[in-house]
Amino acid sequence: MRKVILRLILVSVVFTQSLHAQHTAARRWNERVLFAIANDLARPTVHARNLFHTSAAMYDAWAVYDSLADTYLLGKTVHGFRCPIGRFPPPSDLRAAQEEAISFAVYRLIRHRFQNSPGIENIFDWSDQLMDEMGYNKNNTSTDYRCGPAEMGNYIAQSYIDYGLQDGANEADGYANLYYEPVNDPMVVRQAGSSAVQDINRWQPLQLLQIIDQSGNPLPGNVQSFLSPEWGNVSTFALTPEDATIYQRDGHDYLVYHDPGPPAYLENDGGGLSAEFQWNHLLVAIWASHLDPADGVVWDISPATLGNIPFYPENLAEYPDFYDLLEGGDPSAGYPLNPKTGQAYTPQLVPRGDYTRVLAEFWADGPNSMTPPGHWFDILNYVNDQPELERRFRGQGPELGALEWDVKAYFALGGAMHDVAISTWGIKGWYDSSRPITAIRGMAERGQSSDPSLPRYHPAGLPLVPGYSELIGPADSLAGPNGEHVNALKLLTWKGSTAISDPRTDVAGVGWVRATEWVPYQRPSFVSPPFAGYTSGHSTYSRAAAELLTAFTGDPYFPRGMGEFLSPKNEYLVFEDGPSVEVSLQWATYRDASDQCSLSRIWGGIHPPMDDIPGRRLGTIMGLRALDFAELHFVRPPQPEEPVASFKAFPNPTSCWVEIEYPYDGDLTGLVYSMDGRLCRQTPLAFIKDRAFLSLEGLPTGIYLVLGSDEEGKRHFEHRIVRVD
Repeated sequence: MRKVILRLILVSVVFTQSLHAQHTAARRWNERVLFAIANDLARPTVHARNLFHTSAAMYDAWAVYDSLADTYLLGKTVHGFRCPIGRFPPPSDLRAAQEEAISFAVYRLIRHRFQNSPGIENIFDWSDQLMDEMGYNKNNTSTDYRCGPAEMGNYIAQSYIDYGLQDGANEADGYANLYYEPVNDPMVVRQAGSSAVQDINRWQPLQLLQIIDQSGNPLPGNVQSFLSPEWGNVSTFALTPEDATIYQRDGHDYLVYHDPGPPAYLENDGGGLSAEFQWNHLLVAIWASHLDPADGVVWDISPATLGNIPFYPENLAEYPDFYDLLEGGDPSAGYPLNPKTGQAYTPQLVPRGDYTRVLAEFWADGPNSMTPPGHWFDILNYVNDQPELERRFRGQGPELGALEWDVKAYFALGGAMHDVAISTWGIKGWYDSSRPITAIRGMAERGQSSDPSLPRYHPAGLPLVPGYSELIGPADSLAGPNGEHVNALKLLTWKGSTAISDPRTDVAGVGWVRATEWVPYQRPSFVSPPFAGYTSGHSTYSRAAAELLTAFTGDPYFPRGMGEFLSPKNEYLVFEDGPSVEVSLQWATYRDASDQCSLSRIWGGIHPPMDDIPGRRLGTIMGLRALDFAELHFVRPPQPEEPVASFKAFPNPTSCWVEIEYPYDGDLTGLVYSMDGRLCRQTPLAFIKDRAFLSLEGLPTGIYLVLGSDEEGKRHFEHRIVRVD
């Protein structure tokens, strides 16, 4: 518990510091959303949607008061949902109005979206605290946007709530699946083998002693349920119908956006792409042997050596030239100099086993997970905190104000993360591919596929690699008391959680393990995510975010040419002790961070390479498309004004403001009389393009006669208005 508590303390310290920092309302509320996600169930699809909706709501709350920007949902019809808005009086303090509307919009969305969260008390307390600190009346629930920015924020929030209840996510039923069913019976992880998996190419749920999600929440039952296999049906951001392929299984539609085609499948006779399937999963097993900090292998993990990848494979045949099967890693070229400082990057020599373990935990986001889309919002906030950052959109033009920069960046990044969730989980749901634990154990049950002259040959078995994947001999300690495991396969790999008695002090290390008992580098209550592998969500989210941040900032490099995360010695890892030395993850560019994230999932035993590379390709497409689509909203198209032919006053009844249309340019005096003849209010009416606003705020409920007269006392109109609360 020591390390988990430390992380919670660090999260609290970060949020407490940000309360007193000079951050915009958008930034402070984005941090509240990330805090809510970290205290909710670990659902990357759901939280990508939450981040998009809260970011879009913030953007609309800013844009509605901006003279140039166009809104996204407000005043539009999006995916068949109409969100009307009429005219409203302009605020006297533009920035204050924007920040107030942002605050109410996100506050209401948090209260709605996280009302069933296991961390509801902490989530609501943190949100209430920020509203109180900013001086807002959180009890104001009115959605009459004419009355002011608070009501505007409430109206925007309610619009996104209503939109979300019909966007295909099945939010009203807790995002439950409607028709997907797994084809495989569950694997009992604590038992050797794959529990006789029926189809090794399809996803297999895991049966655990207890399931604890990536956020540390215990879940009911002990068998995994596929998360969001029908998410391709959710309404998109920049994805279009032309991007989608509609498949059918068991009479139900599965929408796949940017269809990458199927992964490599294992055939029982070893034909087709079986060799590629076997190589991909053998690599996962071998890379699990890199998780021992005491193996004597030391790497320079600074940008001097890592990053700056010169090429990516175009097909499965090129994967062996990209991924180093035995030593690990990719063809990074590194950087001779930091382009921002002109100085060489300082080498950082650490045990490979510490680097790989920190990598696997950092990018997995767990426990207390913000999920991968939230992680990249956190990275964006880190970038925005760097004093060297120049807030120039696409690196050009004048610097933007902090609030404008924040809302535009969140809006674009949120849209990208939402589209990635829809595309990636649509692919996962349709292709329904297995995870490495199923593939490795299942192939090992068949035997070895390398040599027909050796025992236990099977063309669909696990390949042999001396020193990494071998047959168990009669004198082997794994042979069993009666030699029952002789000629079965063994792997040199991470020895698993059974080798750990106390995570605060123990390290499992690497050793020979029966291949049918192989487990990934994960907690025993988690083991593998509850959804199919192909394609990698981490790879797709990360590459989309990296490409978007590169284009948005106009610079591929982090400010100062260095992004950095420090993991202290013996304090960072959760399910075993470590790292044995201080490890600083470092990236020169956003793409380098993305590439590192992709490799982390292989070392973590979650994905083979064939899940990774298609995700990077898809992420590149969706990140740039999302930014282009977001940019279309940054300038409002010209809106012709309808000519005013006669007097009109609306809304009527009203709780605050009345908009008056009257063919007049100039100033009139508005006179408000009660029905017993008393003059209750006299106020200027400034007609601009034949329209003016009259406030009835502060008057008692009732019926009033409104008159408009000019300087000469000429009466231009009179009308009865009903004032209601």
